[in-house]
Amino acid sequence: MDARVLLATFCLMPEGEPGGSLLVDALAERGVEAAWATWDDPAVDWAGADLVAVRSTWDYQRRLPAWRDWVRRVEASTGLLNGGEVFDWNTDKAYLEALGEHVPVVPSELVDDEDLVGGLGRALGRWGSVVVKPRIGAGGVGVVVVDSVEDDRLVGLTPGPWLAQPLVESVRTRGETSVVVLDGVAHTQVDKVPGAGEVRVHTEHGGRSTLVDVDPGAERLALDAVRAAEALLEQRLDYARVDTMELDGRLAVSELELIEPGLYLDLAPGSAGPFADLVVDRLG
Repeated sequence: MDARVLLATFCLMPEGEPGGSLLVDALAERGVEAAWATWDDPAVDWAGADLVAVRSTWDYQRRLPAWRDWVRRVEASTGLLNGGEVFDWNTDKAYLEALGEHVPVVPSELVDDEDLVGGLGRALGRWGSVVVKPRIGAGGVGVVVVDSVEDDRLVGLTPGPWLAQPLVESVRTRGETSVVVLDGVAHTQVDKVPGAGEVRVHTEHGGRSTLVDVDPGAERLALDAVRAAEALLEQRLDYARVDTMELDGRLAVSELELIEPGLYLDLAPGSAGPFADLVVDRLG
């Protein structure tokens, strides 16, 4: 197959996500030339690629207008996995409200600058302690846990709007489960637990990640969530990461990542093959 694929990353990770060379190698084994490219590099000829896969563009949430302009330019000139409409829908975590009509999700209160005290007050009245996070955000940045609108940590909130959710106590013990779905198949499960005194499971905040066999219950919920999102968006999804946690004795979706989920290649190098197969299929 004579094709060229560009894997989009950001300036602080020019070689891509951890283990990113495995994707280049897996695609080469399938006759596809692939290279990592920084999304905002003006020297990159995105139109010269047969397909673009957004991978580790882990600054998009800070640069949303420029990011959206880039997505539109790429999509106008070549193929883009998942695509701009999916990205727009998935950027704001308010999508959880629509998704919750179809699958169990961690409940949320949408909070805006215009009604910060009122929105937080309603959430606190419903759940007691709440987790407040930016609706447009990533990596656990800006997440705080409060039990009062008078908590000093609210003074340092990152820019809104925000999502307020109940503090799910199981996150401190069982943690969070992430299932990577490629072309409608659950390929990888990573269990993540937070560090001491934290609710964030990200490694940069002291969390630990472990590769495990895909659990049937987590797989069912992940696939149900992907199918629900496909119905809402009226299009097929190429890839997804579905995060779940235990809430009231059952699994619930905490996040559905459709923009730039890492493949955990450092933990699961075998994930490179299925992703490469997906790319080859879309090049078709």
